[in-house]
Amino acid sequence: MVAGMLLVVSRFELLSDEQWALIEDLLPARTGKPGRPFSDARAMVEGIIYRYRCGLAWRDVPAVFGPWQTIWTWHRRLARGGHLGCGAAAAPGLRGRGGVDRLVGLGRLHHRAGASARHDHHPPQGAGSNYTKPGIEPLDHAISRSRGGWTTKIHRVVDGNGRALVTLLTPGQAGDSPMFEPLMAHLQVPRLRGGRARTRPDRVRGDKAYSSRAIHTYLRRRKIQAVIPEPADQARHRKRRGSRGGRPPAFHAHDYRGRNVIERDFNQLK
Repeated sequence: MVAGMLLVVSRFELLSDEQWALIEDLLPARTGKPGRPFSDARAMVEGIIYRYRCGLAWRDVPAVFGPWQTIWTWHRRLARGGHLGCGAAAAPGLRGRGGVDRLVGLGRLHHRAGASARHDHHPPQGAGSNYTKPGIEPLDHAISRSRGGWTTKIHRVVDGNGRALVTLLTPGQAGDSPMFEPLMAHLQVPRLRGGRARTRPDRVRGDKAYSSRAIHTYLRRRKIQAVIPEPADQARHRKRRGSRGGRPPAFHAHDYRGRNVIERDFNQLK
């Protein structure tokens, strides 16, 4: 209550003015047919956020955001245009507000696919089919059978504050280490004043799955500090070789504590 006025905040207002200012310029100039004016862009985006937050069907999105068909169309066009993954593009605006951090963490999450997300009955082989064997999912589906059943693996790069910058999907049985360089290749944080995007963090935090000679060589070549623990089997192998095994990789145990930001990010994703 201020000077006899009651401030009421609707539960449907999901974005603050500051948050909307960060992403407004990242959205396409217009949608639909050429020359067709925008609907309320902010309401459409908030409707998409509300739908995913509550796990609703598109038809059940509250009418306060606008027609559900329009919100669904916005979602489809934004997804096709790559505008839903604008976290890295918005990162420069977060600098100086407790936002983007030049320390990055890597991690992966197994996701078990339900029956509706896989093909139990594959179509016959023929022209135009990208199936090579019955019962094998095509690579671009990022789903495969492993010990846990039909699974997908989500690989992510987050900054030091846990904000997702890169997300890639692979079949569930795919290894973690081979995905390191593709993840780093997709890491681009635009600069506030233009110019080339930042692609080189100060440090990289990762667990033992990313402790390979190739990864350490890659990071040294790019002058990026590695905060990755050495697995016990690699340490035994190095010691067994004596002087030929070389020195153990540098590791800062205190700094490694900050790797939990990737686990917190995955908790939010779930």
